[in-house]
Amino acid sequence: MATVKTRLTIKRLHPLFVAEVTGIDLTRPIPREEFRTIWDAFNEHQIIVFRNQAFDDDSQIAFSHNFGELETMVAHPGNDWNPGHISVMTNLGKDGKMLPLDHPAMIHRDRNEAWHSDSSFKPVAALASLLSARIVPPVGGNTDFASARAAYEALPAERKAELEGRTAIHRITHPDMDEDKGYDEEAKKRHTVTQPLLRTNPVNGRKALYVGAHAQEIVGMPLKEGRSMLDELTAFCTQPQFVYSHHWRDGDAVIWDNRCTLHRATSFDKTKYKRKLHRTTIAGKAPDSAFERMPEPQRSCAAPLSRKIWR
Repeated sequence: MATVKTRLTIKRLHPLFVAEVTGIDLTRPIPREEFRTIWDAFNEHQIIVFRNQAFDDDSQIAFSHNFGELETMVAHPGNDWNPGHISVMTNLGKDGKMLPLDHPAMIHRDRNEAWHSDSSFKPVAALASLLSARIVPPVGGNTDFASARAAYEALPAERKAELEGRTAIHRITHPDMDEDKGYDEEAKKRHTVTQPLLRTNPVNGRKALYVGAHAQEIVGMPLKEGRSMLDELTAFCTQPQFVYSHHWRDGDAVIWDNRCTLHRATSFDKTKYKRKLHRTTIAGKAPDSAFERMPEPQRSCAAPLSRKIWR
């Protein structure tokens, strides 16, 4: 069988992580040889940026399936309690008009401005997330990313030893946002889980801190002391040298590894400018060793699951 040559190019965008991949149209079926290049870059660089991708929801879902099965979003005010595979990060209502800042969906979306890892509150946390830009503001509205892998590698050896083997309690709720009434008590209970404080990528063996807003207690430590340690580790991860801020352009698509990065939305004038990005989230598998090999592409789900969700 003849080898398929790829025209993909990879350019690093930050000294420690993040790469831009060019020479591919993600809206078309991806040859396995080209996906191998993307998969390897994903594991190496943690965040991959693609430009000029004319995604609609179906093509975004189809590309995301190359990485594995997709999560169904949790029901909350930001998606009208109607979850699916597409989550819409926007300040717009269904009529295309900007929502008032005190709208329940807007209050809920403010949670995205805290440093976090997607779905760390699920028993099996997410592998990756993909955001595609549909409408972007001219000023502000960046997405910041932090390399929790580079931060871990920068820790002193004695600190690494102290963290080894520890676990944290992750919750779907945000402790500093009591005004968000997005989840009932049953949902909160289902989405309170323990996760390792350190995660290892089975492809390359590299470790990362697994912290952020959902990590709220450390098992076996007094509540205040554990919370203080988690806050300290998140602050360490999000120092300027470990952060890349992505300024969105129309047609951008960014996929990131939730196992070893944190991210947050940044503010913009939500009463003046429109912003709309669509997200798919690739489910993880337990244990992590399931990802030692490149995943086989998954079939797209039935049409009802690919409908737009307002989040």
